Amino acid sequence: MSEDQSIVAGVREAPLSVDEALSAVRHPRAGAVTIFVGTVRDHDSGRSGVTRLDYSAHPEAADRLTALATSVAQHEQVHGVYAVHRVGELEVGDLAVVCAVAAEHRAEAFEAGRALIEELKSGIPIWKRQQFDGQEHEWVGL
Repeated sequence: MSEDQSIVAGVREAPLSVDEALSAVRHPRAGAVTIFVGTVRDHDSGRSGVTRLDYSAHPEAADRLTALATSVAQHEQVHGVYAVHRVGELEVGDLAVVCAVAAEHRAEAFEAGRALIEELKSGIPIWKRQQFDGQEHEWVGL
């Protein structure tokens, strides 16, 4: 990891921005940026009628996300990593997570970006409570 490398990671209630992510990872040596944007959809696991999600995070989630972003940034051709997840109440269409990786070439950017989002989804303690029309709900990720 170089001194001029940008790493932004966190968990927050405020809306997310793709422009913010792009700006955060911009680097003169980076020839490629991959972005993953996770949005709230109106269905899950074959069940329609999702009206909103309520995300909760473990108190250590932000620290673990920072450690993950730092780990992804260890690749010598990666020059910027951005990984921010929202918590709180989100409506269908809202951005739930934004990840970006800037690297010298597209192959490295794609590889690092995929590793980032896959590990975030499987290893960072963030859970969602799905609200369905009709007042039913279910927890996911517990």
